[in-house]
Amino acid sequence: MADSTGNQPGTPALTLAALGVVYGDIGTSPLYAFRQIFHPQQGLPLAAENIFGAVSLIFWALVVVVTIKYIVLILRADNRGEGGIMALTALAQASVKRRRRLALTIAVAGLCGAALFYGDAVLTPAISVLSAIEGLEVGVPGLANLVVPATIAVLLVLFSLQHFGTATVGALFGPITAIWFLALAAAGLHGLLQHPAILGALNPLYALAFLGHSGFTALAVLGAVVLVFTGAEALYSDMGHFGRTPIRLAWLGLVFPALVLNYLGQGALLISDPGAVTNPFYHLYPRWALFPMVLLATAATVIASQACISGAFSLTRQAIQLGYLPRMAVRHTSSQLIGQVYIPGVNRALALLVVAAVLGFGSSANIASAYGVAVTGTMLVTTFLAFFVYRYRWHYGVLPCVLALLLFGCVDLAFFTASLLKIAHGGWFPLVLGAVILLLMVTWWQGKKVLARKLSHQERRLEDFLSELFREPPLRVPGTAIFLNARPQYVPRALLHNLKHNKVVHERMLFITVTAGRQPRVAPQYRYSLTSLGHDSYRLILHYGFMEQPDIATELRRLDALRRLRVDPEQASYFLSREKVIPVLAVPSGMALWREWLFSIMARNASSAVDFYGIPSNRVIELGSQISI
Repeated sequence: MADSTGNQPGTPALTLAALGVVYGDIGTSPLYAFRQIFHPQQGLPLAAENIFGAVSLIFWALVVVVTIKYIVLILRADNRGEGGIMALTALAQASVKRRRRLALTIAVAGLCGAALFYGDAVLTPAISVLSAIEGLEVGVPGLANLVVPATIAVLLVLFSLQHFGTATVGALFGPITAIWFLALAAAGLHGLLQHPAILGALNPLYALAFLGHSGFTALAVLGAVVLVFTGAEALYSDMGHFGRTPIRLAWLGLVFPALVLNYLGQGALLISDPGAVTNPFYHLYPRWALFPMVLLATAATVIASQACISGAFSLTRQAIQLGYLPRMAVRHTSSQLIGQVYIPGVNRALALLVVAAVLGFGSSANIASAYGVAVTGTMLVTTFLAFFVYRYRWHYGVLPCVLALLLFGCVDLAFFTASLLKIAHGGWFPLVLGAVILLLMVTWWQGKKVLARKLSHQERRLEDFLSELFREPPLRVPGTAIFLNARPQYVPRALLHNLKHNKVVHERMLFITVTAGRQPRVAPQYRYSLTSLGHDSYRLILHYGFMEQPDIATELRRLDALRRLRVDPEQASYFLSREKVIPVLAVPSGMALWREWLFSIMARNASSAVDFYGIPSNRVIELGSQISI
């Protein structure tokens, strides 16, 4: 997090902030994870050796998957300080850019991981808030009928406040989550002291013995253990906001110890009181603390949900910048916190899907049966992509890279396979959602290529066109005309339409191309590429990273201040071309007709370039045309 003046908060402040944003999801897993392991549908007897085995599995999953894989290894694979599946995909592609087929495979894998993340973004708010409010049933069983309505009410309020951003309440996230982790640790320590022998579960032999003698049941239990580390991907996704050091300090200093203590405490409780299996988390607390814990858990789960929702906004913006999704209205909600955005369309879709998940599943136990497929799928993709970064970018030896790929790949694959057992019990939901998102991204990506190929047959090179145009120049009118041009070497269609209908050109013409690179941000000295084309005409290429929001008007003011190009963005005329895509069966494109129709619908509903590129809306002239594909 950097403020508007470029000042960076110190490590302690960033560590506290990271608690709320980064660890909200994984920190609320104790609400439902342990209970789900011993859910009747798993078929696992509530015997002491099984409790020891389950606690051992949880502990070593946190050590291997979160601590070693993410905290130690994956956090190193930053894309100029940024993390997340899209940043890692861009970095891995850049590492093998000379191998086109491999780069394409990496791109598809990254899109699969990104698509699965949206399934996580839907189920996390649903299961987190629902499991917190279910604590009311423990204190007052008669309130069970109010759990779902109360959950929906909390979630609707949360989504309705998204347009304000989290800048105002963000300062509260860290302290509240810190209190939450201290409460986890305190309750876990109290339970542990009632049955200290549970500490023996830290021995990995208990986990191995459990997997060895439980047979097929062990695979089902692994699908429940996945719930323990949901949110681990957030450690990597939010690295750009906090840096790896605060994230590591928060994990090792508070989060990991608190989680381990709480799971040990829940295990000790079940050994002493098997009847607490209905909700071991809330049964850890004395009766007087129950309702305060419900309130604290609700606050913690709202924070966890907020982090996931914000992550969906950020991922969507990155996908738009990288060309995998059409333009959408993107609003910045903070002038101080980098990367804090709100996307109304995504917010509405998430709200609808989350409420549908709560109504459809009805309880956190049912959602838990569907949870995990998206999480483990994304983790598997992350392991695959990280291999190429370590091997081809940093040139680590083949043997250690392959061994690491096999080790973590097998662990991820085991959890992913276990999660697939949940498909019949709701696991289809995140898979179907991810498949739909993937279809949209691949269709948009491929459709843009088809459209560019179609237009390339009709385009002329810009320099040749201008040279021919000014041999017998048309009437030149006062002012500056700015043409947005996706292909900088060719004539923008808006110029051709303007000449065709108005038969004039402005005394100054500026052709602007906006590009988004594979790096998260572009340094100011590399932002501009300005070329004179003669006849008071110029080509301006603006370079952005996939974490940045283009703002043409601001860049023109900066160029004017630098005396590189004297243009007043509030007085210029902006000419935009908008193509209406018409699918035609007789025109081969390489896509099925129904996908052509889908692409045309996406293109038609893409937001205007005016808002997306920061163009003064009262200075725009938009010229349309139809393109058959």
